[in-house]
Amino acid sequence: MQAGNTLLLLTAPSFSTRLVNLSLFRRELRPTLALAFPIVVGQVGQMLIGLTDTALIGRLGTVPLAAAAFTHGIFTVFFLAGIGLLIPVGVYTARDYGAGDTSACVAWLRHGRALAWAVGLAFFALLAVLSTQLHRFGQPAEVIAVIGPFFLLISASLIPALLFQVQRQFAESLGRPWIPMIVMLGDVVFNAWLNWVLIWGHWGFPALGLVGSGLATLVARTLAVGVLGLFFQKAPTLAFARPKTRSPWSLDRFRMLMRMGIPTSAGLLFEAGLFAVAALLMGWLGAIELAAHHVALSCAGFTFMFPLGLATAVSMRVSRALGESQPTTARAIGLGGMAISAAAMTFFALAFMIIGEPVARAFSTDPAVITLAAQLLIVAALFQLFDGGQVVAVGALRGLGDVRIPTLITFVAYWLVSLPTAYVLAFHTPLRPLGVWIGLAAGLACTALLQSWRFHRQSMRVAKAGLSMPSV
Repeated sequence: MQAGNTLLLLTAPSFSTRLVNLSLFRRELRPTLALAFPIVVGQVGQMLIGLTDTALIGRLGTVPLAAAAFTHGIFTVFFLAGIGLLIPVGVYTARDYGAGDTSACVAWLRHGRALAWAVGLAFFALLAVLSTQLHRFGQPAEVIAVIGPFFLLISASLIPALLFQVQRQFAESLGRPWIPMIVMLGDVVFNAWLNWVLIWGHWGFPALGLVGSGLATLVARTLAVGVLGLFFQKAPTLAFARPKTRSPWSLDRFRMLMRMGIPTSAGLLFEAGLFAVAALLMGWLGAIELAAHHVALSCAGFTFMFPLGLATAVSMRVSRALGESQPTTARAIGLGGMAISAAAMTFFALAFMIIGEPVARAFSTDPAVITLAAQLLIVAALFQLFDGGQVVAVGALRGLGDVRIPTLITFVAYWLVSLPTAYVLAFHTPLRPLGVWIGLAAGLACTALLQSWRFHRQSMRVAKAGLSMPSV
């Protein structure tokens, strides 16, 4: 093998020195980007729905906006838990599609839809019970007075939101991400229009205010599921997904979904919990600190959509490569995804350092908030590199079927490294708010390095042994 076409990677002595074909590495970059781009756009669309709702509800006044913020905060926890449980649908579908087993792909879709219904209904029932106890959360009385119907409508929209995720992952795992992306972008526009109609009573509809926004979100999410389902029914390329006879239900498939889904869900909740506590720490420091934190985190959250979409694409492509019995290609895909993430997040990091203050000024008119947010964005420049690296590494590991140890790494890095560091630096050093973000960056650096190293070792092991993911 020519030296110009190889990438030298040093591993543990027992593995000695291994070579990865650079031609293979470069060849896999383009299809990874091609799959990731529409997924990223879809992720941004998902974010825009929440931003649109917030912008429109904000015009109703402070109380409705507070009610919406509180509702979406609780909704996000349940939504992330559901997403984690359903992510395996795409991973296993990609593997079996790579193996040429389309009947198994359809079975994963069917079992995924059933799981989405079960999880969605169970979560809605919990949220409905919770809606009778909202006064126990210490929210203002005027917020509790108006939140009830809106809370229930948004909670009900969790069911179509999870069903959409199953169908979307199914299409993406087959290499057809464009239709879900188009449906999502159309849903953003329809949701904004329906919010406008129902909140203020245009086109002959009654003005429903906050309730109108909740109803609009429920209708928009339900319509998105229906449109994507119609695509499955009509698209000639998905004729195999419409079998004349249904395969029997398989407990083994449900067990496999839960075996990967529960640790994945836990990992997402560990991360969401860390950022929730970080916001609490900022609130303890003061209103300016909390506002600046929100501005900086909004910017970081937006750029995070790129590595998040890339991680989904990498996960599916790694799984599919294993289904095709190409473990060396799976390794190249994972390493290539990490390289793409590093390049993209370096660009975003430089942008934060160079134009941080003008960006902060777009979110606030308070000079103190702008100054602090610009400082936090400098820390975010480092933060971004690690955050992008860890999410892609976790996605690559998920494609290998490795989720338990990565979840443990996430817990240790976030809750035993990041949070204590953030607390000590914020309240026992002059760093104060900067200390919180340095603590977040420390935890993300820890998980990024450990997850990347684990993928390196696991992918080497899989490539050496010619292993694949477990089958039903």
